[in-house]
Amino acid sequence: MYRYGAKWIGTDISKEQIEQAAILSKGMNIDYYTMSAEDLNFPDNSFDVITACQCFWYFDHEHIMTKLYRMLKPDGRILALYMTWLPFEDKIANASETLVLKYSPEWSGAGETIHPISIPECYKRRFELVYHEEYPLKVHFTRESWNGRMKACRGIGASLAEEEVKKWEQEHIKLLSEIAPDEFDVLHYAAIAELKRL
Repeated sequence: MYRYGAKWIGTDISKEQIEQAAILSKGMNIDYYTMSAEDLNFPDNSFDVITACQCFWYFDHEHIMTKLYRMLKPDGRILALYMTWLPFEDKIANASETLVLKYSPEWSGAGETIHPISIPECYKRRFELVYHEEYPLKVHFTRESWNGRMKACRGIGASLAEEEVKKWEQEHIKLLSEIAPDEFDVLHYAAIAELKRL
């Protein structure tokens, strides 16, 4: 989004994610802070837009909603953004997800279908949902990059011990060698929800 000309500030609870963001955005004028969303404390009326990409549902919404309202300028917007693969419509996504569930059966991220982003009720007190859109898209991968994408999901990288991750990865690499060409597209869907400050 940097190319659209705004001044950007990035935050994440993970120091390692912030370090990677700084590397990937070298030469761009972006300030980064390591903090949880609930700890955000920028001055009143600081932002035209606050984005939450792939993280909105993790927030303590009752706690953070009033902070987001306060930090936004009048008529400011929250953009919640989400993208994930569609396992019922894509055979590689389905096979990979099935393998994640073998190692992490309690994983709650399985079985996605196209649907609007769910907005908690508390936002209705200070925001209006003015736009939402959901649409399918194909995302290009190599076997290596798709393995890395699946390894990064909550069901593997954030949930399993290092030894289990290694076992899963070996099995996933073997699976991909049997069902996927060297490069391929995986069907995903993207969703956006735009909330306007009242």
